[in-house]
Amino acid sequence: MSSNVTAVSYGVKLSPAELEHLRSLLTGSGASFAVESRTGDERFEVYTVDFSVESGTAAEIGALRQDVAAAGFSGMDTAIVPTALRQAPRKFLIMDVDSTLIQQEVIELLAAYAGKKEEVTAVTEAAMRGELDFAQSLHARVAVLAGLPADVVDSVRAEVKLSEGAAELVAAFKAAGHAVAVVSGGFNQILRPIAQDLGMDYWIANELEIVDGALTGKVLGAVIDRAAKEKYLREWAAAEGIPMEHTIAVGDGANDLDMLSAAGIGVAFNAKPAVRAAADAAVNMPYLDAVRHIAGV
Repeated sequence: MSSNVTAVSYGVKLSPAELEHLRSLLTGSGASFAVESRTGDERFEVYTVDFSVESGTAAEIGALRQDVAAAGFSGMDTAIVPTALRQAPRKFLIMDVDSTLIQQEVIELLAAYAGKKEEVTAVTEAAMRGELDFAQSLHARVAVLAGLPADVVDSVRAEVKLSEGAAELVAAFKAAGHAVAVVSGGFNQILRPIAQDLGMDYWIANELEIVDGALTGKVLGAVIDRAAKEKYLREWAAAEGIPMEHTIAVGDGANDLDMLSAAGIGVAFNAKPAVRAAADAAVNMPYLDAVRHIAGV
């Protein structure tokens, strides 16, 4: 029996009762089980089961995801993934940066040097919830940086910490021959060395304007917003010859929604409620490399 769908469950500790509940739910939805496996490490556990459903259409998979989400599992998230994506010979992983690839929001780190951290944090959180236009909010936040010496960028870069498992996730995808990209509403001056160090295939962010050794409070060119993120996903995947159904997008905020929706599977990483509700899967623990289990890498 060939499977057309895979359920991937992950959590700090997977309860046998919760896993049995999941199996019962899937069986009730018409699933015929194939291969099961358990893996993980000292940080989190992973349970994977391949199964077949009647048609395996996007609508049927979407209904399964809704059923799993509505079940209210405690301490365990489950991604329902087309087996074709997990078995694809080449995949394309694209990630947001702030609060996804890295633990912080760079604009907030920069704003701290201007004594405006609290003010900027409030605007950032509203923008990530989708309450403000991202481009307008970015211009407003960057404006408070006007006059700061350019070397604060180096100071902020030194403060940036990768999310746990980020380097391992990228390395695993690259070692398996897949393509990896990051797209950010943050800033090239911070992202460039991170992307290069990790060996990213593609990356892009906004460019802070610097004149006479100081930040002007402006960004150069068009803002990388939610529409731009989807655009680059499609362009870069096409450049790699990878179909959209074999792409994985990961993000946490409202400006990631178009990218998450367009990808073969969109993963919300410790995301805002509206993003979790819209995404195909969610990771609600601090380990970004859980995504490799979802993608079968």
